[in-house]
Amino acid sequence: MPVLGLQLMMLKDRIEKEGMYEVLRQVRELDLDAVEVSQVEMTDELIEDLVRGKEDFGVEIAAMSASIAPGGNGFALETEFDRAVEASTRTGTRFLRIGMMPFDAMTSKEACEAWAASVEPYAARLAEQGITLCYHNHHVDLIQFDGERIFDIVRRVAPSLLFEVDLHWVQRGGMAPLDMLAAYEGACKLIHVKDFRIAPLPEEASRKLAAKEMDMQEFFGVFLSLAQFAEVGQGNMNWPALLPAAEKAGAEYFLIEQDDTYGRDPIDCIRESRQYLRSIGY
Repeated sequence: MPVLGLQLMMLKDRIEKEGMYEVLRQVRELDLDAVEVSQVEMTDELIEDLVRGKEDFGVEIAAMSASIAPGGNGFALETEFDRAVEASTRTGTRFLRIGMMPFDAMTSKEACEAWAASVEPYAARLAEQGITLCYHNHHVDLIQFDGERIFDIVRRVAPSLLFEVDLHWVQRGGMAPLDMLAAYEGACKLIHVKDFRIAPLPEEASRKLAAKEMDMQEFFGVFLSLAQFAEVGQGNMNWPALLPAAEKAGAEYFLIEQDDTYGRDPIDCIRESRQYLRSIGY
């Protein structure tokens, strides 16, 4: 069974205030066994905290973030390849992950192919070091160019680059997540376990439309914004079917993630997600 963990993006404010070591202790108290490091600066101090936290609390470092060019919070492989490998070795991390391709790479088939081609040499070099580079999707990865999804282009042009599948974004992109997992079986190594709900239509918006205080265009903007990120088990995703399918597709880690908690304490949201997953056998 894949290891269950947390995408630490949810606790980045706590990391900034309390430090990575203390946050790893809190993660372990939530009955989670692994973390993915994202949206924090990979300083030497933070890497030391990851090493200490793994040793003291038994929390695996499932993955750390990377990019090709400098500019993000992860390791920039163009300039920090050796440092990324060293940090992965020290922390026992077998996966690096690219959180998103550049926006200009999403605009055409040729642009996507060029980006994937630029990534492939780094993914192949990392594989030689026992590290798998994965690409994290959003809904845009269901864009089709000449009948070929961005997912397909990446697999064709960069075969050494595998996937971190965000099932919420697959759903939002219009492909059934079960179909996606079956289509790319063997390439899906990391899974973001993130639910998808539709919020109630605000009474205020309905009242304003009826009173002609809001025009239809403005109302429709509210209507389209009802899609939300949700605690696992609090949305419409079929987790009892999805998680076994993800395991069959090659998943080694299931990582709880919720991009927005809508004013709630992230710890409470994580705890609810963990309780639900426990209730279905994870």
